[in-house]
Amino acid sequence: MGDLKEFNVDGTIYTTELTKKFEQRKAWVRPNPKHINSFIPGTIVEIYVKVGQEVKEGECIMILEAMKMKNQIKMPFDGKIAKIHVTEGVKVPNRLLMVEIE
Repeated sequence: MGDLKEFNVDGTIYTTELTKKFEQRKAWVRPNPKHINSFIPGTIVEIYVKVGQEVKEGECIMILEAMKMKNQIKMPFDGKIAKIHVTEGVKVPNRLLMVEIE
């Protein structure tokens, strides 16, 4: 048998082997609420904001086109645009940092 690990789930101790895939997984990192990341691969069609601009919650800040659909990327809360990491026409992968909010 390989290396066994113990887990405590609601007071019950379980002993199990971990797969190599599980042991080599990417560690989870708490998402930064001041970062807007792409949620699907696509192309940035339009950007409606500029660095330093004050934006209200719910305002559309850019359009991300994916699979022939135009997705509105909206501001999650009131804030000021600190940095824009994408430009119009650029193709973005999944989970790419697009905008930072102050």
